[in-house]
Amino acid sequence: MNVAIVMGGYSEESVISLRSGQLLLNHINKNKYTPFEVHILKNEWYVKQENEKFYIDKSDFSCTINNQKITFDVIVNTIHGTPGEDGHMQAYWELLEIPYTGCNFYQSALTFNKRDTLSVLSKFDIPKAKSIYVSKGQNIDLEVIATTLQYPFFVKPNQSGSSLGVSKVNEASEFEKALAFAFAEDHDILIESFLKGTEISVGVLKYHEKTTVLGITEIVPENDFFDYEAKYLGKSNEITPARISKEVQEKVNQTAKKIYESLGMTGFSRIDFIIMNDIPHFIEINTNPGLSPQSIFPQQAAFSNLNFTDLIDNEIEIARNRKLIWQGFKSS
Repeated sequence: MNVAIVMGGYSEESVISLRSGQLLLNHINKNKYTPFEVHILKNEWYVKQENEKFYIDKSDFSCTINNQKITFDVIVNTIHGTPGEDGHMQAYWELLEIPYTGCNFYQSALTFNKRDTLSVLSKFDIPKAKSIYVSKGQNIDLEVIATTLQYPFFVKPNQSGSSLGVSKVNEASEFEKALAFAFAEDHDILIESFLKGTEISVGVLKYHEKTTVLGITEIVPENDFFDYEAKYLGKSNEITPARISKEVQEKVNQTAKKIYESLGMTGFSRIDFIIMNDIPHFIEINTNPGLSPQSIFPQQAAFSNLNFTDLIDNEIEIARNRKLIWQGFKSS
């Protein structure tokens, strides 16, 4: 079975995605699958073999190597950010009827949009921060925001990953800089109240058809919050399991499962919370979590005694079943 392990992307997260792809290449069962390292970058799509590039034919997502046309039976998607985490690639692969890992194009687009995710989850009584949504060019009244949310508050792009463009605003003088930083990533931004408590990150996936929580990791950032440097450049202390009571742990497990299922998720995910007054408050869900050696999700898998090769097998099996469902719809 030819498996394309797809990595890269068009955002600053592409460097992290390339590292994630290497972990998958190292752990995939090469007795069962023939893996291909596929790079999706802004200016070129190609299969990488040693130091050679074999360009992808976008008409059918194939390539030609040594005069032989290579097609893929399954795609393992580990693109962080656009276009692999926002639904663009998923919709394209679905049109080509190539099964892929992770959630489908709608769930990908939904969860990449922070405002829409919060809107859906509000119907399921998930605790979260207060928020205000604004767009570029709109009149933004700092006095109203400060009165509604109180200082400090966060300014973040509506559609962006890995805390890119996120700022904590402690006073009025910091607001304009925070706006410019967020608007550089997206034309729409979310302004959220500050939740004071313990920050945690929870790995969740569908494993053997059951929603499974891998583990709960406590985040102790060296910086003011869990920003890009804390996530990927080692500027945080990550403690698994988190230092929380069994009662709070059970609340986190149940809330994480509820969010995952309410959003109709499949595949790997990482859900971030702030625990305030023993209640987990939802921050965001990441549907293509980092899989580099520094990333939280692989640490949680190891803590749960789950073999990463088995997890990849599980994801490929879910993807293949998705294709059977497509074929069933077409034949009915």
